[in-house]
Amino acid sequence: MILVIAQLPRALARGLDYLKLGFSPKLIKQKYLFPYVNIFFIMKKVFTPGCAMRLYKPELGDKLYKILNDNLLNIGELQTCCKHDPCFSSETQVINICPGCDKRFRNDYKNSSTISLWEVLVETDFFPFPDYKGKQMTIIDACPTRDQDRIHNAIRTLANKMNINFIEPESTRTKSICCGDSFYGEIPVEKVELQMKKRASQMPVEDVIVYCISCTKAIFIGGKKPHYMVDLLFGEETIPKTLDLDLWHTQLDEYIAAH
Repeated sequence: MILVIAQLPRALARGLDYLKLGFSPKLIKQKYLFPYVNIFFIMKKVFTPGCAMRLYKPELGDKLYKILNDNLLNIGELQTCCKHDPCFSSETQVINICPGCDKRFRNDYKNSSTISLWEVLVETDFFPFPDYKGKQMTIIDACPTRDQDRIHNAIRTLANKMNINFIEPESTRTKSICCGDSFYGEIPVEKVELQMKKRASQMPVEDVIVYCISCTKAIFIGGKKPHYMVDLLFGEETIPKTLDLDLWHTQLDEYIAAH
């Protein structure tokens, strides 16, 4: 693959400006070059919004894909569900939104690695972040990436970039507790909903940042107000669509089977 670094010319120009002002060349390399080299590795890259995002607001997935391609160039689009082998013929990095996609494409398939959209947005400067003017929000960290500090850090950095007054809950990051949805299919739906209400009650404020769509449903069921990360990026309200867990999981299963 040809190394394509869309942001590198801008970074070089900025670095030269700082060099003229007398800044250390070592500092300039670390601040303006290394982040871009870390993101734009010599590797095929594809973007996947994930099955849940396709069911939730597919237009925002399309919008993100266009933004990535306009700024990074040569980004493919992956329609295959993370529960199915994408059969990559060469080393491919999957830019993902869904925590389940991050885990499965990172661990389960040949020639596959992952980076979250959140990390890409932290390491680049092309996205026009909205300003939430210090609004207080907390967070629920998703189960599939509970062991991934890189994602925890990126989400919190983006919250800061959007001027969100972030309140860390007690059970968080690598010690986060499931929203309750993982119990679906294992215990009666009524008990799943009780788990969701219990988890939501542990949130220290009403507004909750969420980066898993099933978690948004848990927070709604629990009586708090979820803010899905993609919605936050585009200044949109997070909507429940359906809070019927049987219906939601049927829709997911049908979409997964077809992709």
